[in-house]
Order: sequence, then C-alpha cells, then structure tokens
Amino acid sequence: MQPLYSQDIFFPYSFNIMTISPDKKDFFTIIHILGRIILGLSACMLIPFSVALFYKEMGPFYDFSTAVSLSAALGIVLIILFPLEKDIGWIHTFFIVSMGWVVASLLGALPLYLSHHYACFLDAWFEAMSGFATTGLTLVKDLDHLSFAHNMWRHLMMFIGGQGIILASLSLLSQAKGSVLGLYIGEAREEKILPNIIATARFIWRVSMVYMILGVSVMGYFLFREGIILPKAFLHALWLFFASFDTGGFAPQAQNIAYYHSEGLELITIVFMMLGAINFNLHFWVWFKNKKEILKNFEIHTFLITFFLLLTIVFFALKGYTSLFIFRKGFYQLISAHTGCGFTNLGFAELKGMGALSVLAIIFAMMIGGGVCSTTGGIKLMRIGLVFKSFLMEIRKWMMPNKAVYKDTYHHLEDIIVEDKKIRNAFIFFSLFLAVYLGGALIGMLLGYPALPSLFESVSATANVGLSLGITSPTMPAFLKATYIIQMWLGRLEFFSVFVSLGFIFSLFKK
Repeated sequence: MQPLYSQDIFFPYSFNIMTISPDKKDFFTIIHILGRIILGLSACMLIPFSVALFYKEMGPFYDFSTAVSLSAALGIVLIILFPLEKDIGWIHTFFIVSMGWVVASLLGALPLYLSHHYACFLDAWFEAMSGFATTGLTLVKDLDHLSFAHNMWRHLMMFIGGQGIILASLSLLSQAKGSVLGLYIGEAREEKILPNIIATARFIWRVSMVYMILGVSVMGYFLFREGIILPKAFLHALWLFFASFDTGGFAPQAQNIAYYHSEGLELITIVFMMLGAINFNLHFWVWFKNKKEILKNFEIHTFLITFFLLLTIVFFALKGYTSLFIFRKGFYQLISAHTGCGFTNLGFAELKGMGALSVLAIIFAMMIGGGVCSTTGGIKLMRIGLVFKSFLMEIRKWMMPNKAVYKDTYHHLEDIIVEDKKIRNAFIFFSLFLAVYLGGALIGMLLGYPALPSLFESVSATANVGLSLGITSPTMPAFLKATYIIQMWLGRLEFFSVFVSLGFIFSLFKK
C-alpha cells in the first residue's frame, strides 16, 4: 500500500452539533466501545501487576489485582449489556473520545489511590489524568518510596496517553467497524500518515517501540555507569524514556532529573524530548521518504525561530550566571518547556530564582509546544507559524499595488498555499488555548496565589507540560485541583471533542 499523508485539518467545522438526533442504537454503540476501551485498559494494568509479582510487592499486587478485576468486569458487562448495533460514525466518535479519557483516568486512578501515597481519590485522579494527558504535574506523597509497580503504572499511563488511549485500546482488541477517523481526530491528531487509521496508529506504535529499544539501552547504560544496579537502571531507563519521548515529565524520584546528577543523561533526555515533539508524519517522511525534509519543514523552522528567540531572553536574564549554569539549567528548562516534556533539574525555589523574565520565557515556550500529530501539547508549532505568517502576509499585501494578487506558501512535506481556512483554524486554536491559559490563571489568583505563578501553573496544565513553581501540591484547594484536571483534559483533546460531546448531551435533553 502506498503511504499517504494529508495536510488538511480534519475537524469538521461544518458539523452542526445542534442537529444531532441520537437514538438508542447510538447510545448502545458508545457504551459498547467504552466497554472495549475499559477492557483494553485492564489489559494494560497487567504490566504493573506483573512487576509487582516479579519484585514480590504484595501491597501493590493486591492493588492491581483489584483494579484489573474491577476494570475487566466493568468492561465485559458493558460489552454484553450494550451490544454494538451500529457502526462507529461521526455522531459517536467525539463523545467516545472525551468520555473515554475521563473513564480511563478514573479507573487508572484506582491502583494509585489504593497505594496510600495520595491524600484522597481526587489527588489520585489528578495523577492519572496528568499521566494519560502526558502532563507530569504530580500530587504523590513520598515518591521516593513508591513501589516499582505503581511507578511503572504512572509512567505507562504516559506512554499509553502519548499514543492515544482510544486507538491504543481498539487496536489491541480488534479492528473496529465503521469510521474510526473521528476517534483519531478526537485525540488531537490532525494528519493521517497512512490511509487506514488503525494502520496509522500502529505505525506510531512501531516508531515508539524502535525508539524505546534505543532509548532504554542508552539511558540504562548511563544509569548503570552512575552506580545504579542493573535491574533498577533498566526500570528507571524505561520510565525516563516513557516520560521523555511521550513528553510526560513524570520521574521515579522526587528530585526529577536532578536526582541522577548526570550531564550525559540530561543530553540524552533532550534528544528524546525533541523526538517526541516532532510530528509523527515527519518521522514517517524521514524514515521512508526524504531525510532532507527535516531541514525544510515549516514546523522545524518555527521551532528553531521561537526557541532561539526565547533562549536569547533566558541568556539575557541569566547573564550574571556561569555559562555552565545557563546551559545545564536555563537551556534544559526551556527545551523541556518547549517540547512539552516537563523534566527539570531544578527545584521550585531554583526555578523561581531564575527571575521573572526567565519564567516568562518558559511560559511562552510552554504555550507554544511542539508539532501537530506529536505527543506534545500546547498551541502547536504549525498554528503559531501560520499565525505569524498571516501577519507577514498582511504587511506584504499593504506594500503591494491594490490590484495585485498575493499568495504565500509554506513547506510541510510539500509546498502548501496558505489559505484563509488554515489561518482561521490556527486562530481558533490560538484563541481557545489563550482563553483557557488566562482563565486558569485567574482562578489561581482568585484563590490567593500570585499572578505569575498562577499563569505558569495554568499554562503548564493546559499545555500538558508539568513544570511547576510549587502551586501544584497535595495542599492546594480541591477546586484548583479540579480546575487543572479539566485543563489537562481540554488541552490534551484540544477542545473540540469536548465541545461536540456537550452538543451530543444537549441534544439528548432536547428530545
């Protein structure tokens, strides 16, 4: 089969959610597919369950036994009671995606809550949503003494969430009938890589597995050299790969990357953060088509421009520090923020101590994020590039004669004409993200936190980054925890799945 790609943004803006008229069969289809997803999630829980068995961790063994049993039973019951009476269609997909992520995070929180490392179930749910959304904000207590099994689950959630919960579950269980394009789009993927969506999802998994073998081997070697015993070095390498390539930011130790005191490991994680922030379509192109594409790609050019502009600001803000500190600390925070990973080799106080200007640069980097169809969050490089390109286009039009017709292009796998529709879509996403960034910051300020840290934390949650200035903690108000859970959910799904789902619910009440 000849590989294909698409430059279109697939969200069906012409789809009028107020005209949805679901019936009983639509409801059965949605619940049935949710049952499959839950069953797939229970299968994934067998991995940390096996880790608990291997390391003879009896408490975690019972935690995951309970979680696997309840999840599998619920999934089977839903599949039996709600048979699939319709093929999957557009009327179902967005609701399945948005509700699927909520259900997955609630069930994923169960073994975490049973570990007694979380003050309440809300904290465990926060952790699970942060994991699945590849955010990395954490409310765990005494992380340094968390079991191997629970740490495996924290990091595995990021790996599953980075690939996409819905298609991960469906591709593991069976070939779903009907159109699964909406499931792919609903999880914030804007470009097909192969004509078949399941084939596209499986290609993404293959890419991830190849990088996982490479990443775990290299990181495990460095950790072993640092004096960590081989089995533990392997596990830490696996978890750090999940967190870097899927731009999640969780770490198995409370000090995050600073725990390892390894410049080599920091450089390796930078490489995998970058790989995770690159469009999977570009990975495909470089692997199978034209390696020079990475030098010409619009998103790569946008990243280089925005990153080095922000790095200049950081260098200026840290001009009193040594060059080594600027590179190891300032550069690392910025690349972690821009790729949406959230790894840090600084504590909260050190990060604040970089100064307001550096913090602002990191905020802007988090806002932008990485490539579309990648594991990262934020507004995305393609949209930022198109927004600024539209400004330049308008300036050039003003400088030309009135009757002149001006068209501009950008290169993303091919030369593409900048159309009004693409610019409009970019501005829609830009506006939505900006509104949620500011809305979360306002809530933080109303709850008594300073303005800059409130904005920092809100952007980190919505853009699925995970860097923190210390607001995120088990002691923060429950309302703020719930706010960040919603922001992580909205940011990971990029709003439209949630909006269409609300239209679906609204249509039920109208009947």
